[in-house]
Amino acid sequence: MSARSATVRRHLAWWAVAAVPVAFLTLFFLWPVGSVLARGLLEDWDLAAAWDVLTRSRTVHAIVTTIGLALAGTVGSLAVGLPAAWALGRFEWRGRHTVRALLTTPFVLPTIVVAAAFSALFSGHGLLAGLGLDQTPASIVIALVFFNVSVVVRFVSGAWEALPSGLADAARTLGATRSQAYLRVTLPALAPSIASAAAVVFLFCSTSFALVLILGGARVRTVETEIYLQVNQFLDLRAASMLALVQVAIVALALWLSSRAGRARGFTHTVAGRRGPRRSERLAVAGALAPAVILLIVPLAALVERSLRVGDGYGLDHYAAILRVPAHAALPVPIWRAAANSLVTAVIAMTLAGLVGVTIAMLVAARTRRGGALEAVTMLALGVSAVVVGLGLLLTLNRNVLGVDLRASWWLVPIAQAVVALPLLVRALVPAARAIDPRLRAAAASLGASPWRVLTRVDAVLLRPAVAAGLAFAFAIAMGEFGATAFVARPDRPTLTTAIARLLSRPGADNVGLAYASAVMLAIMVGAVMMLSERWRARAGSGL
Repeated sequence: MSARSATVRRHLAWWAVAAVPVAFLTLFFLWPVGSVLARGLLEDWDLAAAWDVLTRSRTVHAIVTTIGLALAGTVGSLAVGLPAAWALGRFEWRGRHTVRALLTTPFVLPTIVVAAAFSALFSGHGLLAGLGLDQTPASIVIALVFFNVSVVVRFVSGAWEALPSGLADAARTLGATRSQAYLRVTLPALAPSIASAAAVVFLFCSTSFALVLILGGARVRTVETEIYLQVNQFLDLRAASMLALVQVAIVALALWLSSRAGRARGFTHTVAGRRGPRRSERLAVAGALAPAVILLIVPLAALVERSLRVGDGYGLDHYAAILRVPAHAALPVPIWRAAANSLVTAVIAMTLAGLVGVTIAMLVAARTRRGGALEAVTMLALGVSAVVVGLGLLLTLNRNVLGVDLRASWWLVPIAQAVVALPLLVRALVPAARAIDPRLRAAAASLGASPWRVLTRVDAVLLRPAVAAGLAFAFAIAMGEFGATAFVARPDRPTLTTAIARLLSRPGADNVGLAYASAVMLAIMVGAVMMLSERWRARAGSGL
């Protein structure tokens, strides 16, 4: 066989394997999202109508609110997270790892659970109802800070750990004061990680959907919630598409800022010698951690307390109501049925994402140019909000496609969840796939193993822990997904997240109490899965 023939066969084999993931991404991500953007700009070539949407007072208000909330959430997250990062990264003390794990918990909680927690805190007879923050931008900003403090802690505490402690001491021996040493030595060294964390937090804040929809009610509208309202209340798809275009522009700006921030490099290797805090520093460490810990505990405690509150006392009535159909037609099915729907769709989404994600990871791990292009297309989904994905699926799959009719089908829910989970799954699997020593494959082949046997006996065995961790992560994402699910879930077949949102929007203490109990149940389910994922991740050493 000539070298040219062998090359052609390798190309054909690569594309044969890549056909399934490429088809999945094209049909369920590129085409829907591309259609949304094209519809906003090019429908009937009516640019005047598109410009009219952009200049509406509702649109301008939504854009200004989105950017304002994102900036406030970013500043608040840095204000609370940086002192905590200092206490965790600068000193070694008993319980440090437990506190760090505790502070990173919010990042894995479903947004609907966090929204329910702050609703329990600020609304009605909540612990802080007297502050009058219910359905105000301030409550949303606090919830955004709750979510994103973990990002700041994760980014900056690691950089602080890697910072040689002797740098500031050297500056002080040369005559600098404590504040001068901090401003001229420590802060510049940490600047790349702080800027990178701020850009990521801004991205998360600007694409927040469930928090704004539930905590803002009808008073606060961002670009994401305005897309949802334009589709579900006004049936104005052109306006929704134009707003989706605006949302993509904001996300692109945040990703560009994140990329720019990531180019600057700080210290990357952990330096041994973290010392315990001196007696005079212990109070400062406790004070630095206190806001983040209080912000974490209070809303979750309020959620549990409100889920148990029945009239003037406490009981398990709301948990018992999970087995019954809610009164006044709040939901067509009991909550346990919605939870079962979520479990089924999450399992299917995990399977879809797993099949596509593992294939992409194996193709990308070879570091070829076409593999890099496939990885870039897959990662595009990270930069597109779930709301835009859901809207795109709603607009493009409302017809018979290739002989398959997905209109009003519940299959759209796991498909949407798989699209959202896929880039994170691939990001977790690629480092593990690249870590496999190619000499192991060569050794197996030299002993007579066929390519299929090498795949199943070498790659599959070495990838098993990373795949298990990634699948558990994908399952947890699918269970808590709300942005895309809100568009494609059928009213008569709600998932747990859409059921909670619907109950919170209905009046009545029983509906709200049932929503809180359901949110606690969802948090426990996702938390248990994430604990398994974390255990497997530790064994795999993957990049989750």
